[in-house]
Amino acid sequence: MAEPAVLILIAILFAVMGISSIVAPLLTTAQFGINELGRDGRNEVRAIYGGFGMAMAGVLVVATLMPELRAGVSLTVAVALGGMAAGRVLSAALDGSIGRKPAFYLGLEFSGFALLFWVSGIAMTIL
Repeated sequence: MAEPAVLILIAILFAVMGISSIVAPLLTTAQFGINELGRDGRNEVRAIYGGFGMAMAGVLVVATLMPELRAGVSLTVAVALGGMAAGRVLSAALDGSIGRKPAFYLGLEFSGFALLFWVSGIAMTIL
């Protein structure tokens, strides 16, 4: 079935983000031109990118194993990804443009939002 495959794919992407941010926080921020991090900066990247990424990966795996949770977890993670994408769009509007890396991640976030929204079944309820 396609739904578990979507959940696992997005879980893997979140896990890669989480693990890489915990292990090498500077690699995460260097993509966006932030090439120096002090102790507090590393803590922030590990907490937000690392901890959040691992938490999202974990709940998506649980939703794969427990179909009764699938709709709620999918909708929740979809909303989180939608918020991230909306933040990037707002930032691009305020700044007048968007860089290549943020645009790439905007595409990933919006794709994840759309796929998880579909998995949640909410679209079918609305229609």
